[in-house]
Amino acid sequence: MKFLAITLIVHRPDPVTGVRKPTHDRFREVLDNAVLAEQLGFDGFGVGERHERPFLSSAPTVVLSHIAALTRRIRLFTAVTTLSLLDPVRAYEDYATLDHLAEGRLDLIIGKGNGTAQRELFQVTPENQWDRNAESYDVFRRIWRQDRITADTRFRPPLKDAEVWPRPYQRPVRVWHGSATSKESVDLAARHGDPLFSANVTHPVEPYAELIDHYRERWEHYGHDPARIAIGAGSAGLLVARTSQEAVETYRPVFEANLAFQKESGLPVVFETVEDFVDRSSALIGSPQQIVDKVHRYHARFGHSVLHVHADAGGLPESVHRDSLERFQSEVAPALRHALPDPPFPWEPVDPVP
Repeated sequence: MKFLAITLIVHRPDPVTGVRKPTHDRFREVLDNAVLAEQLGFDGFGVGERHERPFLSSAPTVVLSHIAALTRRIRLFTAVTTLSLLDPVRAYEDYATLDHLAEGRLDLIIGKGNGTAQRELFQVTPENQWDRNAESYDVFRRIWRQDRITADTRFRPPLKDAEVWPRPYQRPVRVWHGSATSKESVDLAARHGDPLFSANVTHPVEPYAELIDHYRERWEHYGHDPARIAIGAGSAGLLVARTSQEAVETYRPVFEANLAFQKESGLPVVFETVEDFVDRSSALIGSPQQIVDKVHRYHARFGHSVLHVHADAGGLPESVHRDSLERFQSEVAPALRHALPDPPFPWEPVDPVP
């Protein structure tokens, strides 16, 4: 199994202290976390893309390019690239350039994106967002594979025998499809034989498991080899402590502050207590053995070979969060790497092109 550390670059007051860091400091924190993730042995580091409050992740290619310059081994992920909002030609130019600068360490996770404000910012409607996502991905993947492209597009000017530069380093780049609530993203991934990444954050396991089951069904429907399926899954929180009691009590103030924020914002509440959150959500909060056991339970339902954890402290003291990441890599990850399979493809650059 492979492990990623992910950030959406949320920029709101600390849920416990109420203090919000300056924007510059928040970006520096992301860079420091990426370097730490490589030092600790994580396999990948992901940066989200959101174009609305309270996120600072509107330019993931810029952030990932800086991370590429600071690191040497770790793979760089988008989490997710919102292709429904983007011109696929411009997106290709940015990501192909980034992949060259990162020497082929780029993986993309794409999705239609969430959030009314960012949809309105780009004048995308709920009625056409899925069609935009599918069209943009078709153009994006063809540009990555073809030196010239002709496409009669609906949502951007048509392309006729067009060249787009630079030509790729990886041919092609690996693209995962982010899946949260809808079968459309699952079907798009299966149709193209691409890996799936389940959000697996907001709800208990079952709705995500149902989408993964549907993905497997559609994968076979489209005639792909079941042995080539690759699935990733997220997690709703991380705190690895010496004992379960220590983990729960340390995390309790964070959970209660987040719960208050959800209620004040009118957001739906799924887990009313920290004990319920630890028990029924995908959060990895507990002793090392408890977390190993929980990942095994989720793997039995998902069959996933990649797992992401939070790169950010998210309200925990920085020293506690760092200790948790270190304990995860020293006591949790080795057991899971030994017992659970890796994805069915190399983790290194794919067919680098001069």
